[in-house]
Amino acid sequence: MRTATYNDLIRDFISVADSMSRHLEGRSYDYARNGGHNGQNGHTLRLPLDAYATEEAFVINTYLPGVNPDEVQITFEGEELTIRGKFEPAPQDVSFIKRELYHGPFERRLTFNVPVNPDGIEAVFEGGMLTLTVPKAEAIKPKQIKVQAR
Repeated sequence: MRTATYNDLIRDFISVADSMSRHLEGRSYDYARNGGHNGQNGHTLRLPLDAYATEEAFVINTYLPGVNPDEVQITFEGEELTIRGKFEPAPQDVSFIKRELYHGPFERRLTFNVPVNPDGIEAVFEGGMLTLTVPKAEAIKPKQIKVQAR
């Protein structure tokens, strides 16, 4: 029998915390169960993403299939990065057999608790994937200290 590690416990806690946050924000919506969504009732999708850190920057990836990159708004204010846009509305002149896709506005906000270089942020859109590279500020990059022999 495998014993749960500290990382397993933290991962489980984060999953529960994320679930509770979505529920309490009123943003939990099962598109498949509820017949898709067309952005009615002021609902905005919390855009799913992947984020990781390298020595030089934070990298954020998200899928935006069918979205015109010119219509994606990315802003950085204070310590917060915001991604906004809209998935095209579903066709109105068809009778759906299955309707699971989200149509309508999306948004995602990320707060950085470490200094970053907002002037160096790059956004690349390729093949439906948006990749943001947010460079770390020089103050927090690891410094290599050379040992001097005397």
